[in-house]
Amino acid sequence: MKIQRRVIDWLGPPALLSNALAPIYAAPATNAGQSAYFSEISAAVGIDFRHFNGMSGEYYLMEIMGSGAALFDYDNDGDLDAYLVQGAMLGPGKRVADALSPPQSGQPLTDRLLRNDLTVGEDGSRILRFTDVTAESGIDTVAYGMGVATGDVDNDGWVDLYVTNYGNNQLLRNNGDGTFSDITRKAGVGDPLWSVSASFVDIDRDGLLDLFVGNYVHVEMNRHAPCRAPNSAVDYCTPLAYPAQPDRLYRNTGDNRFQDISRQAGITSEQGAALGVTTADLNGDLWPDLYVANDASANHLWINTKEGSFRNDAFFAGAAVNMQGAPEGSMGVDAADFDGDGDPDLFVTHLTRETNTIYVNDGRGWFEDRTITMGLAGPSKAYTGFGTAWFDLDNDGWLDIFAGNGAVSLISAASGSSGPLPLQQPNQLFLSRAGKRFEDISARGGAAFELSEITRGAAFGDVDNDGDTDILVTNNNGRARLLLNDMGHRSNWLGLRLVDGSGRDALGARVRVQPTGGSPIWRRVRTDGSYASANDPRVLVGLGAFRGTASVRVHWPDGNAEEWRDLPANRYFRLRQGTAPRRR
Repeated sequence: MKIQRRVIDWLGPPALLSNALAPIYAAPATNAGQSAYFSEISAAVGIDFRHFNGMSGEYYLMEIMGSGAALFDYDNDGDLDAYLVQGAMLGPGKRVADALSPPQSGQPLTDRLLRNDLTVGEDGSRILRFTDVTAESGIDTVAYGMGVATGDVDNDGWVDLYVTNYGNNQLLRNNGDGTFSDITRKAGVGDPLWSVSASFVDIDRDGLLDLFVGNYVHVEMNRHAPCRAPNSAVDYCTPLAYPAQPDRLYRNTGDNRFQDISRQAGITSEQGAALGVTTADLNGDLWPDLYVANDASANHLWINTKEGSFRNDAFFAGAAVNMQGAPEGSMGVDAADFDGDGDPDLFVTHLTRETNTIYVNDGRGWFEDRTITMGLAGPSKAYTGFGTAWFDLDNDGWLDIFAGNGAVSLISAASGSSGPLPLQQPNQLFLSRAGKRFEDISARGGAAFELSEITRGAAFGDVDNDGDTDILVTNNNGRARLLLNDMGHRSNWLGLRLVDGSGRDALGARVRVQPTGGSPIWRRVRTDGSYASANDPRVLVGLGAFRGTASVRVHWPDGNAEEWRDLPANRYFRLRQGTAPRRR
């Protein structure tokens, strides 16, 4: 009972449903008849969002990139809400087809905030519904949207948003009353370059979240000219046709203000066409490092020197290029301990005719490309991957992989694709075989994995609080898809929301879950990774058939550690720094 008084059950009171008619999805407590891993339920739960890429016939590079999404709890009611990033019209050209017109639902062409109105019955059944609250939130986005990052920048317990754009970025402060305020100018983080992915990370361990912004290439609309494929057909240019842009690093100085320390931190010393960003302690020194997935150029591994600066060790560490020594078209990225040895490894998605790549960490920040031995080379070579993550699909304790696919070159588009933007490809699922090999199980993913679309963003989190990971997918010039996990909660699990002393999500914290009599499982608190998207900050650990209690040791971002013992399975807990029971 002492543990239960100290450790708070994170599931809050259920939100109340209004009497207004709206789409809902009612899931039974158990889905014994289900054989597919996921159900696509976006329409059933009220997610009616279609991305608009502004395609005008001019072959602007922005048209094929697409945008991301976030799963985050903006209203602190215990369930995940959704943020979807929207595009805009590009250039003076005429739209090439009615199919590429802005959405006709009456919604303004802007980003959307959707509130999750989840209710949970006494029998464990769940009713899931999303309500569009963009208008009342006060969110007003002003540019061609690309991505979104989530984090509590002022330690007030409310999650804020950073939106990346082709154009000035925006920092939207959560006011705690359902509304957001644009504090970009005061904060000094309105980077005007073409930004895609960003990450909140406490680089100096001072308790304030700093901000890393990955910038892509320099495209001038008024000097644009399309490129040509080897067969002389007009096609989209590769990023090599444009100069790369410097990334940005902003240090949080408090009072909603940031200082641009990019130059003195060394971040501008090397440039690449950044698309994916993930942060983790990659060399085991307890300080957060930065890994940047660059398109058609060597990736960057920025090692934290602990003195306010970073050095790029990517080539030295074996994580800059593939095993053949060639840079690849890197898009999505994630860092996690997929092989159970206690250190974070890297997974990066790439272009068609390349392969997605696994870089295995030896624990000291030295990496080896083991894509072929892990069984991922062949299945991924025909696809162009974007949004991705390592996540425990079936809660067996081993991390699996989702890869969202969609081509970027008309000449290499999938055979049989049609329409003005024929870049469609199916998405993929890879099941881990005890961390030693991956098996392509896309055919068992469900109807959503039979679709051929142009997937870009992917955000991961437990939207119905049933103990397994769901996926919010965005498609270029297509509909957002919510993939509900129907299988994972059949196995046992443990959910953790780790917060620091201020109540802010402890991004960067590492946690070791030790089931009684079992092997330790290492995870970390993060919202970054994937492509232009933000994930559930909660840690969800699959326990398989184990039904006993587990000990949880948390290594906080400031270097301190605490331990909670005898936590029962199949519940979420909120663990706050400084509140662990004292040992006797």
